[in-house]
Amino acid sequence: MDKFDFIIVGAGSAGCTLASRLSENGKYSVCILEAGPKDTNPWIHVPIGYAKLFHNKKLNWMYKTKDDDGWIKRSIPAPRGKVLGGSSSINGMIYIRGQKEDYNTWRQLGNTGWSYDDVLPYFKKSEIQERGEDDYHGSNGNLHVQDHRDKHPLADAYVEAAVDEGYERNNDFNGEKQDGFGHFQWTQNKGRRWSAAKAYLEKAKKRKNVTIITDALASKILFKNKTAVGIEYISKGKTLKVEANKEVILSLGAFNSPQLLQLSGIGNKEILQKYNIESVHELKGVGENLQDHINAPIMYELNKPFTANDVFHKLHVRIGAGLNYLLNRKGLLHMGVAYSGGFFKTDQSLETPDIQSLVLMFSSTAIGGAPHKFPGVTVVSTLLRPESRGYVRISSNNPKDAPEIAPNYLSVERDRMKLLESIKIVRKIFNNKNISSFVVEEKYPGSSLNTDEELLNYIKDYCRTSYHPVGTCKMGSDNMAVVDEELKVRGIKSLRVVDASIMPTLVSGNTNAPTIMIAEKASDMILKEYTN
Repeated sequence: MDKFDFIIVGAGSAGCTLASRLSENGKYSVCILEAGPKDTNPWIHVPIGYAKLFHNKKLNWMYKTKDDDGWIKRSIPAPRGKVLGGSSSINGMIYIRGQKEDYNTWRQLGNTGWSYDDVLPYFKKSEIQERGEDDYHGSNGNLHVQDHRDKHPLADAYVEAAVDEGYERNNDFNGEKQDGFGHFQWTQNKGRRWSAAKAYLEKAKKRKNVTIITDALASKILFKNKTAVGIEYISKGKTLKVEANKEVILSLGAFNSPQLLQLSGIGNKEILQKYNIESVHELKGVGENLQDHINAPIMYELNKPFTANDVFHKLHVRIGAGLNYLLNRKGLLHMGVAYSGGFFKTDQSLETPDIQSLVLMFSSTAIGGAPHKFPGVTVVSTLLRPESRGYVRISSNNPKDAPEIAPNYLSVERDRMKLLESIKIVRKIFNNKNISSFVVEEKYPGSSLNTDEELLNYIKDYCRTSYHPVGTCKMGSDNMAVVDEELKVRGIKSLRVVDASIMPTLVSGNTNAPTIMIAEKASDMILKEYTN
């Protein structure tokens, strides 16, 4: 059995960050296990390639939610990266941290060291901000954060329309405040995706104290009494083991971290008994508290062929876009999932925005499917802090079987009403003269649907996830908490969880940047523990 100081399970946003930081000083040996392959597929690195990877079983776990789940009562795709870089290798690349209040809420829940003032230094530490350093940004980190390399007239028009409707203009959603409309920044470098693997593993893998094992499916955490001592994994049909001198760290994400804990005998005893798994330690919160961002899309037909729909369906547009990208690293092939958007309130009595709006330069009613044949745009309204809660549970004792994912989307009426109101607000912005000149017609839900009942039925049939699952190994001190404020699994020694699953509540925005922050902070905590 090979021995390492630290074993990290999962080479996603958190795992790559951990592997880099824990190995930097050269004192500790680090092994990182990844169920997927190396990140050599060229579509990983071309930004628009996320559309190509949506159905790629080699690089994507291709999960789906339960088909009888929540209020919507249908299954929704829940893709997760299965490759070096994890979901940061297949995501939409938007760099958003969330609101100050999100992290202050974590602190108010009893998690010392996780207020906004505590975590801001780690956001800055991780960042190579193209605009330079200031009170909110850093430029000496690992993660490139950049503006678009060119403009899109429709993205500009959406911002101008929102400002004309009375909303503030915001040039930095990760600065002093989040409210307002503007352009998103992307995790790119010179027009190419900058995943966590590129940001953190590229240098780390050259170190003699780092071992990366791909195509390694973790099947069980190994224990000696209640101390984690290693990992059992499956590779090329063989069952192998690695041993940890200091710690095992789970960074598999909000679906797979609770799955591996349950497979290893940590979780609700009743669930473990159902699949004949011997209980090592009961933690009822494992897999519970699942939260995700759900959104309501509005799709418009446009009068100009300048969206990804046209790249997909029109050869001459595709050739032009390809040449523009090859020669200049510009155009639609370099785009993240959204050029522009904003954060607004559905109720002016709220202290902070509860909706994130994103302009997607394509439209499709099939999630992850081919775009419409007409020039189309989708404006999604994402519910930032849903009250609905779900769960993730093993479906068998076989690690190759997908877990049962039940987000319970929109089960709380207030969540539904917020999305309903967001549709009305986006429609008002799109009726503004600054953008209406681009619009042929509203295709979905369509201008004929206007009553609350009609729009709620539309949301039920067409709402989608923004692919931000969190919370299933939540940090806290209550009886449903899985990890403490140092991310140590409660009741178990030498075992931590470091990924988005530790978030007690969902942050108000995309989750890649916060996940990297969590790993930056965790690395510091771990190194301080073994240095003292």
